[in-house]
Amino acid sequence: MIFGRDNICAVVAAPTAPSMLHALKTALKQSSTIELRLDWLRNDREIELFIRRLRMRGKRACLIATLRRREGGGRYTGSVGRQMDWLEKAARADCACCDLEVESAARVDRGAIQALRRAGARVMISYHDFRRSPARPDAVIRRLAGYGGDAIKIAAQANKLVEAAKLLATARRRRDLVIVPMGEAGLPARILALREGSALAYAAVADSTAPGQLTVAEMRGLYRADKLDRRTRIYGVIGDPIAHSLSPQMHNAAFVERRVNAVFLPFLVRDLADFLAAREGFELAGFAVTLPHKRAILRHLDGCDPLAAQIGAVNTVVVRGRGKLCGYNTDYVGVLRALERRVRLAGSRILLLGAGGAARAAAFALAQAGAVVSICARRRSRAKALARAAGTEAIAREKLRGEYFDAVINATPVGMSAKDGLPLRANELNCRVVMDMIYRPMETPLLRMARRRGIETVSGIEMFLAQGMAQWEIWMGERAPAAIMRRTVLAKLRHEGSTKKEK
Repeated sequence: MIFGRDNICAVVAAPTAPSMLHALKTALKQSSTIELRLDWLRNDREIELFIRRLRMRGKRACLIATLRRREGGGRYTGSVGRQMDWLEKAARADCACCDLEVESAARVDRGAIQALRRAGARVMISYHDFRRSPARPDAVIRRLAGYGGDAIKIAAQANKLVEAAKLLATARRRRDLVIVPMGEAGLPARILALREGSALAYAAVADSTAPGQLTVAEMRGLYRADKLDRRTRIYGVIGDPIAHSLSPQMHNAAFVERRVNAVFLPFLVRDLADFLAAREGFELAGFAVTLPHKRAILRHLDGCDPLAAQIGAVNTVVVRGRGKLCGYNTDYVGVLRALERRVRLAGSRILLLGAGGAARAAAFALAQAGAVVSICARRRSRAKALARAAGTEAIAREKLRGEYFDAVINATPVGMSAKDGLPLRANELNCRVVMDMIYRPMETPLLRMARRRGIETVSGIEMFLAQGMAQWEIWMGERAPAAIMRRTVLAKLRHEGSTKKEK
């Protein structure tokens, strides 16, 4: 075993020796394998002080000393000779491994690397590229292996999912290899790297030290990266943006509750063609679809539920035998379940804002439930096209001040960010109930305005949960564990709310 028993490596980085020691103490509660980013210490004096204090602590974990020079993407400004001296001292201070970047390895002789071994440490030769993934990973592996280390590491930016999948496949090459896909597009591969054979996965104790890096709590708790195996079924959600999605929290909690060997991952998909080219590399069993791909995905399906085809938007895909994609729409169910408790839908007047994928599901669902639906969108032509398809009507924005509705539903992304403003002005909000499909934040600016005017509000979380439960049932073929899914999502949102108040 090259490293310790714990294959999730917690990264410790701080500017001073006392703060570094404090971070190490925190990290030891999360993992027994720790990377010490000595290059984050602001000068040689702080490095010396930290190593001296480290020696006094004795052997408590598998410590990996890293003093990456700027040439290799780190922060250390000293010479290669000085770097090797500090790494040797770290090895004598009970660091079990020294990470030496290939730029430095190329400038020292084998004797310097052997000196680290004599000091008691194994040596990992590492390659970092913060701009792109290597076109030929095997060539990089051969180059790194040529320096005679005990392990090799490739950490590279994945700008596309096909690049992330390629890096993931590289993890299967040899047992002494560490693969670290970086960037938000590389995040799913970063989680799956241990499953594919990477000797380590890196995670932050608190603040990230690399693009796309998760915390130890997320890697171990939310995604169970160290528990995944070749039998684990892979699901995910695709969209742009995707970091805000609570689908991973909801579905992963459900998998744990029902003891299903599966994991749910977020996929940043800017280019749908890129995702479709990479999906087999991730061995996906199914995936959710969110903005902006709910309509575009239809062209790439091998089969589609008749209702989803009629709506013209898909938010749920099942991967069947031989990689066939079959699409469904559970937004339809979500909007009905969220609204029907507050409004008797048959005969009610409902204003629907937007004409995208979620709006299409809402328009068809409400129309078939007997509601009189008026659609208002920024582009009038799209509102008219959706109204014709769903058998409803389009309404011009300038007419809203003189109209009254039983309910208003926001199916646009306006309000997802604090900078967005409001989808409607106060004098246009004339109704009994307001529902916002945005669920993060739980109370959007639109809902806040409605509440202040005494209008009943419905959070988008209700629709989100209902459609998510329906998705889970399509994928699993059994009733969803509704209580744990609801409890997990609400707890996450409340935690975010309390954290914002503290700040």
